[in-house]
Amino acid sequence: MTNVEGITKHEARRRADEDAFWGLDQTLVVREEVSAQRVYDLEKRTAHFGEAVIDFAKTIPQTAVTSRLISQLVGAATSVAANYVEADDAISKREFLKNIGTCRKEACEVKHFLRMVVRAVPELKPTARPLWLEAKELHLIFSKIWRSKS
Repeated sequence: MTNVEGITKHEARRRADEDAFWGLDQTLVVREEVSAQRVYDLEKRTAHFGEAVIDFAKTIPQTAVTSRLISQLVGAATSVAANYVEADDAISKREFLKNIGTCRKEACEVKHFLRMVVRAVPELKPTARPLWLEAKELHLIFSKIWRSKS
């Protein structure tokens, strides 16, 4: 069962839970950094995103819990860019959709791992929030591309 936005009740509930965790249900924010120059080239945007996550991962204190989270977070974030490059270079619609679908899944994983890192190291929440918002935007972009092309 989907609603007007084309998402299931489960997806809507998950989004509400995520928004509550990050404090997005408190005030509406159009953009975290108003003066930030937006990158509309998805190849550049996903590459910058992967780089930003790598830089963030360097600030996470190494513990038994966080070391695995760091590798999974960085792997998922850099995979978004790698799979977008593959999708952009696809030779068939089927291959394109497969790679865009993978981008979508990896962006969703980044959101999950950022949330887990913040749970393990709560003082990193202000630094992780912009990355989580970018992962959310990328997930929405790839979801829209995937739905419109399939």
